[in-house]
Amino acid sequence: MFSEQLISTLKKIETPFYFYDTSLLQKTLFAIKDAADLFNYNLHYAIKANANKKILRLISKHKFGADCVSGNEIEVAIDNGFSASKIVFAGVGKTDKEINYAIQSNIFSFNCESVQELEVIDKIAKQNNKTVRVALRINPDINANTHQNITTGLKTNKFGIPITDLQYIISQKHSFKNLNIEGLHFHIGSQITDLSVFAKLCIVVNEIYNHFQDKNFKLNHINLGGGLGINYTKPENQIPDFLAYFKIFQKNLNIPQNVKIHFEPGRSIVGQCGYLFTKALFIKETNEQKTVIVDAGLTELLRPALYQASHKIINSSSFDIKEKYDIAGPICETSDYFGKSIELSKTSRGDILSIYSVGAYGEVMASKYNLRSIAPKYFSDTLLQESFI
Repeated sequence: MFSEQLISTLKKIETPFYFYDTSLLQKTLFAIKDAADLFNYNLHYAIKANANKKILRLISKHKFGADCVSGNEIEVAIDNGFSASKIVFAGVGKTDKEINYAIQSNIFSFNCESVQELEVIDKIAKQNNKTVRVALRINPDINANTHQNITTGLKTNKFGIPITDLQYIISQKHSFKNLNIEGLHFHIGSQITDLSVFAKLCIVVNEIYNHFQDKNFKLNHINLGGGLGINYTKPENQIPDFLAYFKIFQKNLNIPQNVKIHFEPGRSIVGQCGYLFTKALFIKETNEQKTVIVDAGLTELLRPALYQASHKIINSSSFDIKEKYDIAGPICETSDYFGKSIELSKTSRGDILSIYSVGAYGEVMASKYNLRSIAPKYFSDTLLQESFI
């Protein structure tokens, strides 16, 4: 995976740290852009997946829009090259301050998640003497076949407007004097690997779009969210099959060509380009179980503790025989494990372990819990130019 020269350099850096393969990121960006362009689909990068400023600048240069879920994300997106005219603002709990900032920034559209939110945005837009674009985020009650903590499209989830509220919104459209309600938005979950789920989504989208048409309610864009998963088990298959993903929608959507289709990819773009490097501090042996205590923890990569997620882990310092280890961090929480019964080359104190697929929901979820320092980050296109003594 890595050249000997790069590994040699990485071993000189104080751990833990994040490492980004910018060449892979560029290849992934070209791949998804080429696939989307075949169908004239619009892309908004989901800032929540990774908000590293260099990563954002690389993505914005490819003319992506941005999907934001906070006022700070909108600000960071604009500061790093994303056009406000391509920003969509989602989130079930937008504050008045965030709504006001988004209106003043002239973003493309709000993805609204409740009737009361429509009322609040209408009021704040009036105060700004502006009319703003809105898409209705609809909860389609579809099981995304993913982890329960990252499913967002079931009626029991907090996200989106229930289908039962749509008739009221349609009947009250003209009461929202400062809103142009002109889009629909759907997002059913994250890390979805079963593409048939998206085909089911298309059926619901078609039905809801036709219902709006029957009510003479004009729509000009439909945002289908993100959610495409990556392969955490075999990250060497590094670029997702974006063409197969978009073909699902091209085949199953029955929407007029003049209605623009939007997507909000995040993890599928940045997930595989990031790594977390950590050092073995101690090897504990109890009850015939070996545990490697490393210097990275849930403060650097929360996913295993939060979602019971699995990441590929290798020992970059050893090519010895394979043994099974539990891999635990230093944080004072029982859940601070990166994996259990993981097969690694025989591991000793001081060995460097590489954790794959950390480009999404790694650095962006880092914390200072236990008063730890935020881990530094390095990039493949500049690392070998730097000096580490």
